[in-house]
Amino acid sequence: MSLLELMMQQTAGESAPVDVSGPETAEVPKRNDPQESVDPDGTALYAATNLDSWETDKPRYFARDVGMDGICYRRLDPEYYAWLRHKMALAKKVLEAGRLDSAAFDGLRTLFNDIHAWAVARFGENELLAAVRSLDPKTYPPPSIDPAAQSRPACAAPVSPVACPPASAVEQHLYPKDGEWRFTEKVPQSAIDKVDAIRDQALSLDWSEARLYQNRGRFRFPCGDDFGLVCFVDANERIGEVTRRYIEIIGPPPRENRLRFHNPDVDQPWLKRTNPET
Repeated sequence: MSLLELMMQQTAGESAPVDVSGPETAEVPKRNDPQESVDPDGTALYAATNLDSWETDKPRYFARDVGMDGICYRRLDPEYYAWLRHKMALAKKVLEAGRLDSAAFDGLRTLFNDIHAWAVARFGENELLAAVRSLDPKTYPPPSIDPAAQSRPACAAPVSPVACPPASAVEQHLYPKDGEWRFTEKVPQSAIDKVDAIRDQALSLDWSEARLYQNRGRFRFPCGDDFGLVCFVDANERIGEVTRRYIEIIGPPPRENRLRFHNPDVDQPWLKRTNPET
């Protein structure tokens, strides 16, 4: 199966899951140094997580992640392509769950098709397919701007677009922002990032944003059922399996104890619904 067929099955309307496993395996070259993927005599495509993209013929002037107008772009390589394709597959699930407008999905698909065409022409189908097979979306770091790095220009010549200015102090996470809540549980940015990584998948499985992000409650944490997943993921823990009924929290090695954060908004085996008509 070609990469084009693989992508179209997940983004162009077929509902059957795509099996990317097979007897053929390809090893993705390691890219420990982001500059290794830069061809000084060629062009590079920079893409954001919203699938907006732009091309430059001076890639050596730019870092791997670049900010422009408040949006962070990453230079496209096979691994980043695979991650964006994974996000498109999740968007399709959200569409099928009725949580995404079809026009909005069509717009995303059009943007992704442009990125896909550029990637195939630049890297070839074999290298992209190998990256798709080896991708672990839970551990792939999304684009981000390092304020310290942004303060050091890559070259003396003026270039456009320009890097984002250093970020100000991080605003405290509050969810919901409105309303009168007696207690607020402080959550680290690492927990927010981990929940962000599985957000689209969880929403497609009938989780609400409140169950994922809420950190304000009527009772002191962890009492009551107001507090969301973000309050329970420590810095040394990671998120495992994501299902409609629960999300798995995996503790640090070597024991890696596993806890399940259950979704009270869906049917659970131990919950019995009473029929008001009987």
